[in-house]
Amino acid sequence: MPENEGLTHFNEQGRARMVDVTEKQETRREATARTTVRMKPGTLDAIRQGRIGKGDVLAVAQVAGVMAAKKTSEWIPMCHPLALRGIDIRFDDNGTDELYIEATVRITGPTGVEMEALTAVSAAALTVYDMCKALEKEMEIGPTHLTHKTGGKSGDFHRNDTISS
Repeated sequence: MPENEGLTHFNEQGRARMVDVTEKQETRREATARTTVRMKPGTLDAIRQGRIGKGDVLAVAQVAGVMAAKKTSEWIPMCHPLALRGIDIRFDDNGTDELYIEATVRITGPTGVEMEALTAVSAAALTVYDMCKALEKEMEIGPTHLTHKTGGKSGDFHRNDTISS
């Protein structure tokens, strides 16, 4: 029996393929991902006070996250292009030197949106870095992970470290 048998992302030759979702039922699906950007307290204070020369860091990062979620299939080769129904990006720092970024993506469709949520937080974090790198080049991004997903054949998944809405 081939090693890849039963995995839907491989064809009969064991080569990667985009899964055919033609026959899958459309259901409501949601995924939330989270990442962290660690920085010096002074950098985070500058973000909070709007003292970053390139503009409103969180507003730009929010737009970057939304745009990235919508373009995920152009970044990740085996992802399906999806008509997303909702994207919400949230930020929190809990008064620390860590900026938490969380994205929730929603769809009614035949496949999940985990990759879209992960892409959204990644792009938002990279945007924060880009806008603040003149102040600090030592910022660290991560860990980045899925915090929950609902819907689909594999069922629900929940991890307990989300930002309060």
